[in-house]
Amino acid sequence: MVTKLDKAEVVTVGVGWAGGIIAAELAKAGVQVVGLERGGHRDTQDFQMVHDEYRYAVRYELMQDLSKETITFRNRPNEDALPMRQFGAFLIGSGVGGAGVHWNGHTWRFLPYDFEIKSMTDETYGPNKLADGHTLQDWGITYDELEPYYDKFEKTAGISGEENPMGAPRKNPYPTPPMKSTPILDRFKDASNNLGLHPFMLPSGNLSENYENPDGQFIAQCQYCGFCEKFGCEYGAKSTPNVTVIPTAQETGNFELRTHANVTEILHDDNRATGVRYVDLQTGEEFEQPADIVVLTSYVLNNTKLLLHSGLGRPYNPETGDGVIGKNYCYQIIAGATGFFNEKFNTYMGAGSLGATVDDYNGDNFDHSELDFIHGGSISTKQYGRRPIQNNTVPGGTPSWGKEFKAQSIKYQNRWLSVDSQGASMPHRNNYLSLDPTYKDSFGNPLLRLTYDFTEQDNRLFKYISDRSAEILDEMGAEIVEPREMTDHFDIEPAQNDHITGGVIIGGDPETSAVNNYLQMWDVDNVFVIGASNFAHNGGYNPTGTVGAFAYRAAEGILKFRENNGQLVKGKNKNRMA
Repeated sequence: MVTKLDKAEVVTVGVGWAGGIIAAELAKAGVQVVGLERGGHRDTQDFQMVHDEYRYAVRYELMQDLSKETITFRNRPNEDALPMRQFGAFLIGSGVGGAGVHWNGHTWRFLPYDFEIKSMTDETYGPNKLADGHTLQDWGITYDELEPYYDKFEKTAGISGEENPMGAPRKNPYPTPPMKSTPILDRFKDASNNLGLHPFMLPSGNLSENYENPDGQFIAQCQYCGFCEKFGCEYGAKSTPNVTVIPTAQETGNFELRTHANVTEILHDDNRATGVRYVDLQTGEEFEQPADIVVLTSYVLNNTKLLLHSGLGRPYNPETGDGVIGKNYCYQIIAGATGFFNEKFNTYMGAGSLGATVDDYNGDNFDHSELDFIHGGSISTKQYGRRPIQNNTVPGGTPSWGKEFKAQSIKYQNRWLSVDSQGASMPHRNNYLSLDPTYKDSFGNPLLRLTYDFTEQDNRLFKYISDRSAEILDEMGAEIVEPREMTDHFDIEPAQNDHITGGVIIGGDPETSAVNNYLQMWDVDNVFVIGASNFAHNGGYNPTGTVGAFAYRAAEGILKFRENNGQLVKGKNKNRMA
């Protein structure tokens, strides 16, 4: 039996960065918000003295339980998809704060080129620069329109950084100075300067100094302990939703947080959402939460799955190109190189965003006229703070066991460095998300099916950026330099990063996009969808800064929608908010 609850003004599905920002901004404006989070509650005190590499970095304590809900995967549309049984190419966070708890803290602004990529590419290189089958499109918003929201997110999170000479223009400096440099980072910067590149310190959500944000929330200075990635921060020194926007929302008295609340369906009547149905995972009880406005703020895969299962929006059809839900799924091209040195480095101290970067090969910052691909990627060396279980890199050709393996492991334990790229990923008509016709989750609903493989565009970008990374390592004085090699096909198992995008993409045309530039669904005007699922392609950076910026813009759109008595503010496109 389903228990029907009192109506809420706004309900969010997921309480991470996006859900926390929506809750904070709306609650400060007097709106009653209910936040539904399927994981448990987490706070700074929950991470006291838990530097347990096996529990968090190997067994993924903070991630979704794949025995209850996973995805299925295949490379091609004509293949059978099989369930993902363990985490690999991406990690699906669970619990209050979402992936914002276990992120490293890299906080970027996408380039102006990213938001108008189709128009700018066609204008510079002609309409046939990218091969047939790619579904490249503009985002329906410009960087200049989004810039104030980037600024607001950075001030909320207290981001530490310095001016990027090749990056998007800024109206204000970062709220806190860059993190401390190190001999490793200095060597990268010197080598980059020698090659005529433009290095700078990576913008960081691990703060360089104590900081109080505009909402009065305190974020502590980073301790450089090396336990950021896949871990919660026991110092409160990593900018997370748990120490910023969620407390802000709670302090208003207008926000109710419900944990262990797994949303299974968006309820709707014709083209209007009426609320959500969810299950209390501790008691098994099922509830209906009516709401005037429904906001999806969960992970890329879960946003898309919930819309497809609820029958909202038009599912993407790769054969015809029609439909939008599930369209333009993108990964990220993890190019780079590894260098082995004669000297030792202190690689066990660090932080999630301690690094230096060059952007000379990102976006359209370099001439692609004679190249057979578009875009590129940021290139960085990062001093995360290595941990003993997962740190055992040896030169290629070394046996995987035995005397030589042991000798090389000992020799290079502190003598290898990597230069890595977050390479851009361009959408292709055969890379998409849909519902699986065979496999179901623990509630009896179809699993989400991922169809994805690398393209020639990906391979060419990967080779080019890996070669540039190798040049930097060579200039840094590495004895052995090994450019990374790309696999023939994408594999779900190898752990790389969590930076997946698409499925509910933004745009200026309802025929080719799912949401307008306030992240409001074209087809169901009281549903807003927020997250990297909105990206029409994946850029050369980590996505969180752009997710945060769009969340602030969406909060503004929700308030406009509410103030206009549930009617859209008309724009130049049908139902587009101005």
